[in-house]
Amino acid sequence: MYSQEFAKLWFKLSKDMKLFMEGQLAPSLTEGQLYVLEYLLAREDVKMKPSDLVDYLSTTPAAITTLLDRMERANLIVRERDDKDRRIVWVVVTDTGKQECRRGVSLRQQFLDGYLNRISAHNQQVLVYLLGKVANL
Repeated sequence: MYSQEFAKLWFKLSKDMKLFMEGQLAPSLTEGQLYVLEYLLAREDVKMKPSDLVDYLSTTPAAITTLLDRMERANLIVRERDDKDRRIVWVVVTDTGKQECRRGVSLRQQFLDGYLNRISAHNQQVLVYLLGKVANL
């Protein structure tokens, strides 16, 4: 009954956020690169290989390689060979990557705050609760 309206609203919010993020992050970062940086930094205590990103991004190893190539050219990450097994490659976030991640997260927070501040704190809490239910979290 409400699925059509939900889809329309979800599409609008997603589109608005994508346009905002693309415009604000460019030219040094993409939204996809931001997600990778966040994922890597959230697990900074665990070394990660490119293959560890496949499930997270729901993509192919070839697409991961292309993404990491671009990120390395932008000095967001470096790929380092393992000292003991040279076949293993670790993905490491650079200082530039950390700085760009902080900038991207701040921009996203600014965007979301702009939307959420249109409703009361109580309604924000209810909205987050209901979205959690919809997302099965």
